[in-house]
Amino acid sequence: MFFTYLRRELRRRRKAALVVASGLALGIALVIIVSSVSSGMSRAQDKVLESLYGLGTDMTVTKAAAAPGSGGAERPRFEFDAKDDEDATQSTDRVMVQGFQTLAADTVGKVGGQAGVADAVGGLSLTVLKVDGQFKRGEFKQEEGATGQGGPGGGPPRGEVRGGGASFDVNSFTVYGTDVTQQDLGPLTSSRITKGRTFETSETDAQVAVVDSAYAKEKSLAVGKSVTVSGTAYKIVGVSTADSGDAAANVYIPLKQAQTVADSEDEVTTVYVQAADSQQIDTVKSAIQKNIPGTTVTTSADLADTVSGSLSTASGLASSVGTWLSVAVLVAAFLVAGLLTSSAVSRRVREFGTLKALGWKSGRVTRQVIGEALVNGLMGGVLGIAVGLAGAYAVTAVSPTLTAQLGSSGGGTGGPMGGGGPGRRAAAKTLDIALTAPVSLTTIAVAVALAVAGGLVAGAFGGWRASRLRPADALRRVA
Repeated sequence: MFFTYLRRELRRRRKAALVVASGLALGIALVIIVSSVSSGMSRAQDKVLESLYGLGTDMTVTKAAAAPGSGGAERPRFEFDAKDDEDATQSTDRVMVQGFQTLAADTVGKVGGQAGVADAVGGLSLTVLKVDGQFKRGEFKQEEGATGQGGPGGGPPRGEVRGGGASFDVNSFTVYGTDVTQQDLGPLTSSRITKGRTFETSETDAQVAVVDSAYAKEKSLAVGKSVTVSGTAYKIVGVSTADSGDAAANVYIPLKQAQTVADSEDEVTTVYVQAADSQQIDTVKSAIQKNIPGTTVTTSADLADTVSGSLSTASGLASSVGTWLSVAVLVAAFLVAGLLTSSAVSRRVREFGTLKALGWKSGRVTRQVIGEALVNGLMGGVLGIAVGLAGAYAVTAVSPTLTAQLGSSGGGTGGPMGGGGPGRRAAAKTLDIALTAPVSLTTIAVAVALAVAGGLVAGAFGGWRASRLRPADALRRVA
């Protein structure tokens, strides 16, 4: 009897049911779209951070910045000899630690021994400045009309030296010293090997290198050729391509080799840390800062705060304006559904009064109204999920491009980590990220829950109104 009456009443009041379902569908669809876009924003930000610091990196440890006025690193000096052969090309380079701040290599072991740390690996980030060119002698041009070996009174010849000078080119590239025994953590994991191979665990001190594909193309490098760093030739064994954005470095070499060419034995610039539990990152950060003084710990969340550009703006809008708009529309839809249901009950006074006169209890009438409202809510949920999925698919299909730039928080002496990690070079680059809107099962479950909740809210309004009706109300309507 319940379902028969329910089916008949829904058919008879199709327009009212459609209005209630459409209002709920609008709110549910907006929640799905905003949730999926926000999830896409989070994925986009993760791609930005992974392009700088690699997969699996939850935090990095660098040396704490020196106090202002305490002195800094010396500027690189380049010295050249004045050779007689003016056609001779002179070349020299300087290898500098990015950020000019290093940690002792044993810091990696100390960090790895902290509670909550699953893995830790050190890396050394370098910048190589290379200057090459040649000096040219000037030519003495005697003044017109001057004769003999000198000027008036037998002095030196009159004229001027023209031309000459020096022509030098300054080139720079970045080098990252990677621990070849632990290649699952660190900046190199943000790139994939597209030619050749990666490092072998036995090549801890071998003169081999992996070069970034963009740099290899620029310098006409390939697997089997060599790249020179501070006078040492490294055989190229592989070419890597960054998954997104710019690579962390132009050239990757074993950590021991990087320490040797930089004259930084047993030193690293950055310790990359993976937490055992992603929910305990803040706890691990506090433990490292407390137990290892003189270090700065930066988490992925800290880096996310420095992301600027249209990605950051859109993310802020989605999390603030979009969320509040979804809540406002959803609340309005619930209220409208409740009021419409209550109003429909008011128009059915004679019907419900007659049913009560025939023996229906108030609870039975209330359940009938709530059942109708719940079906309307489920209809709205199905419609809302369909519209929401269509909207999310449209966003993914269009894939609008957002820009992201990771600003420096290191006071100008290092990268975003404050210690001159590989992100220092990439931080100045703007990354283009294609936005997607993935819809998770959790979002669908929330949508279903909202549909049921909307139906219950509407049913509560109508059921309360129906429970107050009396058979006498129906007789008055008949009169």
